[in-house]
Amino acid sequence: MIAENKRAPSNVSEQSLFRYLGPTKFTFGIAEEQDEVGVATGVAVSEAGGDTMAVEVTLMRGKGGLMLTGQLGDVMQESAQAALSYARTHAQQLGLKANFDKIDIHIHVPEGAVPKDGPSAGITIATALISALSHRAVHKDVTMTGEITLRGRELPIAGLRDKVLAAHRAGLKTMLIPKKNMKDMIDVPKKVQREMNFVYVERMDQVLPVALTRNRSARRITVRETVARGARVARGPV
Repeated sequence: MIAENKRAPSNVSEQSLFRYLGPTKFTFGIAEEQDEVGVATGVAVSEAGGDTMAVEVTLMRGKGGLMLTGQLGDVMQESAQAALSYARTHAQQLGLKANFDKIDIHIHVPEGAVPKDGPSAGITIATALISALSHRAVHKDVTMTGEITLRGRELPIAGLRDKVLAAHRAGLKTMLIPKKNMKDMIDVPKKVQREMNFVYVERMDQVLPVALTRNRSARRITVRETVARGARVARGPV
């Protein structure tokens, strides 16, 4: 404005920002609108900061295949394999009645044009997978971060502060965090700590009672909803 010899405004309101700065260039993830079967919310960190990340799982008749889409990197693909192995190994304990040899499993992280990788999505993938297999919905206001081992142990992650802030901004109320990351909470603002519920976990069997609803649900994601989620903001390493 100075270069154009225009007088600068004395007050800038929310309504006038569009006129001065133009359309919004960046958006961020928000919490799901309702509990969903086969959809779990994780958190990711990139150079731009933290953001939420949906992981979707759907089942179909098949021959035991596993399909991974969404430009997942090698580490996330391994996380998906580990999550499936955990679910198959503990199927009886988890109350899963699926015949894994007669179904195909499709795991998708929306925004396929954006590469995604990192070592902390295992817990989210496992939760979405077990949700789909058990027909128990994932609570819409719950998010999580952490890697999973074949035995179901939860491993610590990096970037906790950015992930917590992203979850808080998205309106999520409960966050599952590896217990070994408890020490990193010192970096999270006290106001955020007061406004969210943090659950520190060491094993997958501590995650599921918090993340999943008790009753089976017939509600599943549709193709239209999958496409809609694909229009969200780009996300980086998890």
